[in-house]
Amino acid sequence: MNNTLQNPRAAELAKLREYLINAVSRELEANPPPSSERRQVISQYLQQAYQNTRLQLPTTLRDQIFHEILDDLLGFGPLQPLLEDDEISEVMVNGPKKVYIERKGKLSKTNITFENDAAVIKLIEKIVLPLGRRIDADSPTVDARLPDGSRVNAVIPPCALDGPVITIRKFKKDKLTVDQLIKFGSITKGMAEFVRACVHSRLNIVISGGTGSGKTTLLNVLSSFIPEDERIITIEDAAELKLQQDHVVRLETKVADAEGRHAVPIRELVRNSLRMRPDRIVVGECRGGEALDMLQAMNTGHDGSLTTLHANSPRDAISRLETMCMMAGMDLPVRVIREQIASAIDLIIQQSRLRDGSRKVTAITEVAGMEGDTVVLSDIFKFEQTGLTSDGKVLGELKPTGIRPLFGPRLEAAGFKLGPEIFGANLSEMLSGRRR
Repeated sequence: MNNTLQNPRAAELAKLREYLINAVSRELEANPPPSSERRQVISQYLQQAYQNTRLQLPTTLRDQIFHEILDDLLGFGPLQPLLEDDEISEVMVNGPKKVYIERKGKLSKTNITFENDAAVIKLIEKIVLPLGRRIDADSPTVDARLPDGSRVNAVIPPCALDGPVITIRKFKKDKLTVDQLIKFGSITKGMAEFVRACVHSRLNIVISGGTGSGKTTLLNVLSSFIPEDERIITIEDAAELKLQQDHVVRLETKVADAEGRHAVPIRELVRNSLRMRPDRIVVGECRGGEALDMLQAMNTGHDGSLTTLHANSPRDAISRLETMCMMAGMDLPVRVIREQIASAIDLIIQQSRLRDGSRKVTAITEVAGMEGDTVVLSDIFKFEQTGLTSDGKVLGELKPTGIRPLFGPRLEAAGFKLGPEIFGANLSEMLSGRRR
């Protein structure tokens, strides 16, 4: 064997990588190190295995191969550099040769590729198997999470026609605060003060929004307003909420086993949570029949509950809640369901991702009761778009509508006396002055 590779071909490098990975893996199986020393020990095994080959690669190429192998053994292979980049919010693998990212709200294709479909499936298995989840031809979709809390969805053939698909919604290491949302223009100071009062006063709140609009981020911020002395139960498909309070019980769904048994869906966890003496129930996302259980919990003394759902406006959120309640299989009349919604939900916060990639609260809407067969909605705050800049940035303003919510006395009873200026009283006076 030639001891010096001046211009190694891709095939030769692939063989070298495979040899080094197998050599290090054998050492790790024979002498598994403590997790705290794993990186250091793997680096030592890798160096020894490389010296045994007696090859003399250029230093930069050798370091690159070492780095890729460490990413494979300690991280998530070719995707690891993307996961370490704090500016990237989403990673999308559309088969082995197409890897996209979202950075600052914009999509772009990367030059990262996988060797073949099998390499992508191997990575998916590496993510889901430690969590007790499975993916195969009989169960070709899976939801999971990375150790840092990032959310992962994967689909493989036969459902994915062009190769295995991975979508990773990254979890921010530094949790956003309400002050940061104000700084980013996602919410105004007055709106933040109002929402803080609503959470503290135990109003039932639904965060509505489209995919990738920032619902979970906003739910994390809202949950930070819950007092420290309350017992909070969180229920999620894949745990990603990070509550700062001390007394938090986190529940996560369980998928069925290979025989299709022993699944624990969100609906069962919501029902079970009622027997756990909760002060607050926080459901990461309502998607089906659990919405009815959530409404019934809100209507039977479990005030201050929070959840999110997929909808493009507060009115759409009401329709979506109706549909999900019907999925519970209780065969309730639509009017009864609407009455449940109107009596349970106090506030809908609409979160949107605008055309320029920015994320904003575009409406804060009170559920004001029933009028005939219709749920009455009243906008307290609203985003008004005024135009676009030459580079496509959305221009607009978050404004109070001048309407005070009917639940104002509940806020005052909890000790929050919000000034009339928060609700745009001056604007209302101006308008009434003009009418005179």
